[in-house]
Amino acid sequence: MKILIVVDMQNDFIDGALGTAEAVEIVPAVIAKIKSYDGLVIATRDTHQENYLSTQEGRNLPVKHCIENTFGWKIREEIYKALKEKNAEIFNKITFGSRELALYLADKAKQDAIEEIELIGLCTDICVISNAMLIKAFLPEVKIKVDAACCAGVTVESHNNALSAMKMCQIEVEE
Repeated sequence: MKILIVVDMQNDFIDGALGTAEAVEIVPAVIAKIKSYDGLVIATRDTHQENYLSTQEGRNLPVKHCIENTFGWKIREEIYKALKEKNAEIFNKITFGSRELALYLADKAKQDAIEEIELIGLCTDICVISNAMLIKAFLPEVKIKVDAACCAGVTVESHNNALSAMKMCQIEVEE
């Protein structure tokens, strides 16, 4: 079984509160990847509450974003439609890496062999790398890869640093 994980392709990360030109640029490639993917598709959605600024993350990144049920929290409409066409399950996550997703994948691997897990999305240097490393810890023998053309970071430099770090941790990076 092959699995594609679409990380946090939400309005706030694309062109909202924490958006970047690079994030906007990858949207068509992300949609194409989802639509053409031959395997299970899963997505994550960064999910915060109104008290975000009083959380540890909020104190370190004092920009309100992805507040549950706001426009910024929603997955970009075209991407959401592509995910629905693939019957993708969506995991809301309250932190960078999703423990629930990692546990779900570990359980799935007990039922059926997972050949590879591919990650795409935002932000390479925060949530993509966190989920890739978490999944690698739970499933060390499964091939984990990241498609760099379908990812963007907070900055180009931090995106590239995250890709290098993942390579060092035996996560395959497609450039």
